[in-house]
Amino acid sequence: MTEITTHKASRRRLLIALAITCSFMVIQLIGAYYANSLAVLADAGHLFVHNSSLFIALIASSLAIHFAKTYNDGYQRAELVGGLINGFLYLAISLIILYEGGERFMHHHEGNELEINSFLMSAIAALGFLFHGAAAWVLYKGRKASINVYAVFLHSFFDIISTISTFIAGVLIYLTGWDIIDILSSMLIASFVLFTGIKVIISCVKGLYINKDKLPKVAKVEQAITTIQHVENVHNVTVVRKDKTVIVGAHIVLKKHCTIEKHDKACRLKVENLLRSKFNITNSVLQIESSCSSVN
Repeated sequence: MTEITTHKASRRRLLIALAITCSFMVIQLIGAYYANSLAVLADAGHLFVHNSSLFIALIASSLAIHFAKTYNDGYQRAELVGGLINGFLYLAISLIILYEGGERFMHHHEGNELEINSFLMSAIAALGFLFHGAAAWVLYKGRKASINVYAVFLHSFFDIISTISTFIAGVLIYLTGWDIIDILSSMLIASFVLFTGIKVIISCVKGLYINKDKLPKVAKVEQAITTIQHVENVHNVTVVRKDKTVIVGAHIVLKKHCTIEKHDKACRLKVENLLRSKFNITNSVLQIESSCSSVN
């Protein structure tokens, strides 16, 4: 129950952070149009992918609540596929911003400058600092309880840095009148998004390649263990993959006389041998219980 409660708390934090960042994304899109700022638009595109990542993390956290007992590689594969989709979104948005930045740079070089509302640009960035700061604060408290929350917290932290960069660009444009700073700032943000997208895609492809072999079904593992003599029942069975290693976890309830006779070590060895011979699994975390102390 503690694990499920933790997942619910993580999901609540992710949901609050998503509401905050989605609200600011709408403000950014409207502000980018009226400020005529490509840097603000680039930041909004980055935030769009961030929100999609957060949404996938929210779905993953919700699935964890339902699959906390029978967690297997299906959850991990879904998370990797979602990350792969986000990676391609990163690439698409960054390339669009880089292309638009190149177009604006050429027009600027030809003397066709676009008027940038630097005050509105900086005001939106300053507002973004508050929004991202609020989202990061919500996620900060739960960062140690969930890897999803920790990952999104780091992303929110980098979003804060991005808004600071846009704010500085707006101030510099106001002081110098050099509108080209907006183009350079947007291309800098787009380059960071492009690098992040490539990194995410490589990481997810590697993860999917490592996880290409299906894990044994939880039901089959549970059924096999129950065939062993002296095992009364099995519960809380989990099958997970850490890097390239498959690990089985289970609570094994032995018949009362087996534990009285201190035969539990021999039973543990039988379970480990069965996992090795039938499923080729050499790593396991087994909790041995007596029938009188088990809680189903």
